[in-house]
Amino acid sequence: MTVEQNVLQPGGAAKHQQTFLNQLREITGINDIQVLQQALKDSNGNLELAVAFLTAKNAKVPQLEEATYYQTALPGNDRYISVGSQADTNVIDLTGDDKDDLQRAIALSLEESNRAFRETGITDEEQAISRVLEASIAENKASLKRTHPEVWSDSPNPYDRKRQDNCPVGLKNVGNTCWFSAVIQSLFNLLEFRRLVLNFNPPANAQDLPRNQKEHRNLPFMRELRYLFALLVGSKRKYVDPSRAVEILKDAFKSNDSQQQDVSEFTHKLLDWLEDAFQIKAEEERDGEKPKNPMVELFYGRFLAVGVLEGKKFENTEMFGQYPLQVNGFKDLHECLEAAMIEGEIESLHSENSAKSGQEHWFTELPPVLTFELSRFEFNQALGRPEKIHNKLEFPPILYLDRYMHKNREITRIKRDEIKRLKEYLTVLQQRLERYLSYGSGPKRFPLVDVLQYALEFASSKPVCTSPVDDLGASAPTSGTLPPQIPPSTIEQQGPSSSDVPSTSPVQRSVIHKPFTQSRIPPDLPMHPAPRHITEEELSVLEGCLHRWRTEVENDTRDLQESISRIHRTIELMYSDKTMVQVPYRLHAVLVHEGQANAGHYWAYIYDHHQNRWMKYNDISVTKSTWEELERDSFGGYRNASAYCLMYINDKEQYLIQEEFNKETGQMLVGMDTLPSDLRDYVKEDNKRFEKELEEWDAEFAQKAQQEKLLSQIPRAPAPSPAPVQAGEPEYLEQPSRTDISKHLKEDSVQAINKALAEQEDRGPEAITDTAIKLEYTRLLKLAQEDPPPECDYRLRHAIVYFIQNQAPKKIIERTLLEQFGDHNLSFDERCRNIMKVAQAKLEMIKPDEVNMEEYERWHQDYRHFRETTMFLMVGLEFFQNKSYMEALLYLIYAYQNNKELLAKGPYRGHDEELISHYRRECLLKLNEHAAALFESGDDQEVNNGLIIMNELIVPCLPLLLVDEMEEKDIVAVEDMRNRWCSYLGQEMEPNLQEKLTDFLPKLLDCSTEIKGFNDPPKLPSYSTHELCERYARIMLSLSRTPADGR
Repeated sequence: MTVEQNVLQPGGAAKHQQTFLNQLREITGINDIQVLQQALKDSNGNLELAVAFLTAKNAKVPQLEEATYYQTALPGNDRYISVGSQADTNVIDLTGDDKDDLQRAIALSLEESNRAFRETGITDEEQAISRVLEASIAENKASLKRTHPEVWSDSPNPYDRKRQDNCPVGLKNVGNTCWFSAVIQSLFNLLEFRRLVLNFNPPANAQDLPRNQKEHRNLPFMRELRYLFALLVGSKRKYVDPSRAVEILKDAFKSNDSQQQDVSEFTHKLLDWLEDAFQIKAEEERDGEKPKNPMVELFYGRFLAVGVLEGKKFENTEMFGQYPLQVNGFKDLHECLEAAMIEGEIESLHSENSAKSGQEHWFTELPPVLTFELSRFEFNQALGRPEKIHNKLEFPPILYLDRYMHKNREITRIKRDEIKRLKEYLTVLQQRLERYLSYGSGPKRFPLVDVLQYALEFASSKPVCTSPVDDLGASAPTSGTLPPQIPPSTIEQQGPSSSDVPSTSPVQRSVIHKPFTQSRIPPDLPMHPAPRHITEEELSVLEGCLHRWRTEVENDTRDLQESISRIHRTIELMYSDKTMVQVPYRLHAVLVHEGQANAGHYWAYIYDHHQNRWMKYNDISVTKSTWEELERDSFGGYRNASAYCLMYINDKEQYLIQEEFNKETGQMLVGMDTLPSDLRDYVKEDNKRFEKELEEWDAEFAQKAQQEKLLSQIPRAPAPSPAPVQAGEPEYLEQPSRTDISKHLKEDSVQAINKALAEQEDRGPEAITDTAIKLEYTRLLKLAQEDPPPECDYRLRHAIVYFIQNQAPKKIIERTLLEQFGDHNLSFDERCRNIMKVAQAKLEMIKPDEVNMEEYERWHQDYRHFRETTMFLMVGLEFFQNKSYMEALLYLIYAYQNNKELLAKGPYRGHDEELISHYRRECLLKLNEHAAALFESGDDQEVNNGLIIMNELIVPCLPLLLVDEMEEKDIVAVEDMRNRWCSYLGQEMEPNLQEKLTDFLPKLLDCSTEIKGFNDPPKLPSYSTHELCERYARIMLSLSRTPADGR
């Protein structure tokens, strides 16, 4: 029997047909089941001809004939609707003319699949799942062995990884596993599904050796899934690691290929595995009755396929899990469903004698959890690769499915006929309205009401008796000057004029155009064109006609618009009557994909039914969200993000989301109380390990604090002068202490002392000290109150300027001034030494309760932090101006992060955030362009260098630009960088480049906004206050002379 016979005969071997379809899908990358079936039919079952037909260069997608059907509509088929995987990223290019390559590809594909199935019993789909799992684990392990340091890493502080209150627990991305996190979190938040997994007891014979491949795979996976769910319930960690569950999946299959997994395919297979695991348990516990599988009861429904095939009617009941929907060409979910439920000529289904073909799907039994797979990928025949569909598709939070139920088929058919009639009438009305809104016979058209208004304005304008050219000529000067130049267009239209004839006047001077003095319109020249000859009677008749016509057109347009609105409203309310809103399904989860067909990032929006709010689950990050954010990211048409799977639940089946209650006390069970005893013990052990981490951190922190306290009690000796630095070797030191900074203030202190001595020569050292301190404070207060240009930041000159601007307590400022004048650097002569001793004596007299030393230390620590931030910014900008972008990036990153922390305490604590943000963003964009240029070169070494720049500099920094959604410029910059690399997906390139690009893109697109911490910052050179101020002024002045686009 040929493949064609399998397609056309309802009683054919559907599984044999499915094998051929799978081979076609694997070879060509095409997923549309109708296109594949049509190709097999046209080729009379010849696989080679079918592949050649599908992959022919510039071939169009074959038009579907009336006899083409969903596979599931044919009797004798499997119980699942054919979902299939999305287009494989590693598509074999068979668009050439080499017939041997085509035959070899088909033979290899068939041989590989058959051999794999004979040896392991694993299907092609299962092997596809394994490819991403191995890639994920390999990526995770490779990241641990990476020799180059990452800029950002998890914080060593376990308190940063501690779960806050009852916040949901996240899942760590262990290497291209965002698809795993999105699916698992969506299922975990279905409380009934969670209970089924947590309370699953392995069958008694599970202790023995597994009887078959399914048991060997499914039972260990169920064990790890139970552990993972238990941690999501009761862990004290902010997020948990799913590596063990992923490892089980990886070990179940063997493959060396790598690609990012498809969410809908993984969900489909995951439910298969869970169904198999529960089936094993159900068969063990059955008592002569057919065992019930809770996974089937929860996720699988049935529909009735009613159709006509070449004049013969058929009716077939099918079982389905995920329901596939096409996105292209539809604006909302109901349109997708209507198209999926009707195929071919509907009228032929209701007539007795018809040779036409068609079919309808009617749901006979809906599952409690209904998942729609939105097909957002299509195969580009010309390019030979899949492409993502970014079209906008709306879906509602409550979906009523009454119109698709078999019990409502008669009333639905009536309503569909009525909608069809209304839409036909609507089309006629819209065409009529378009004639009013786009009037005219030329390429440019205008609303008819505006045309009539313009005609009325023209007719009503002041009439003139001369042409515009003659009018200008009459007012031109006549002695010795030429008339104003006429534009060339006017000359061409009116032919030769007197100005074209050479003048006989002895004076031949060109008229100089003076735009500001000659642009005034002469008072007698009308503002608009006007009729030259029109009588009062003619004008009166014309005005009357135009007014009447305009009113008629306005009324006609308004009537058409109102009729169109009424019809739209009627269609919208067609299914709103009480009988058609009895089957409500509430949106539970939306799985979102951002990126292109070959790579991307997944996250999920999940509805919290008890708090009545949406939550965003993005790997380790779990945050509150809104329906507006969900719309923006999920509907599509906005950037590259769109919904990929929709999970609805029956709104009347409250057990799906209902919490458990204690049967004896009636109290609701929460947290650890919902876990079986074995899982409770497992979570307690993990929590103990985490608590130990916290205790060790506390002990280490307390030890450091004790050491610092002891060091602070040791009397400070004068700091030794630093050793000279040899030429050519930069000196890298920690930031100067207050004593180090005071050396730079020696000159200021001496000047204040000299002024005080000049004012009060006959006074004692104590009075002179008070006067000197007041003079210095007055000087610094004046600096703090000035509004200098950006290059003169007086805060860098003195800590007290910083303190005054940020409203530090008076006692902090007084003690700082005493320390300045009590510094040992003033012991160089007798007068200053006396002042120093007085200041030191005053410091010793300050009681502990007068100045909070912890607060004092915090203010000075903040000032050191400010100077450090300034140096990061200054060095980063210097590198940037020298076009050393790789060196500049890290300095600018740290400048921005430190500055953000400072500004959180007050507006004058740090620098201009927008300026730092601009240069940080520009630096990343410059590096991205450089890396892309290296990749485009095609040279192996340069390609690798470009990818190193991306992986080790740019990718780790992207979350910093995404963490604040208010920074639109940063978000746009990230999108530009991603789009630059995604644009390569549609280009021809060498296989090794394609492989590297496919491996790299998930890292670029899988960019979580969770920022935990970073490794050691770059070392800073030690600058004196004078050097710091001078270099800072120099770099800021150079920026003011350099335009910064977008700043």
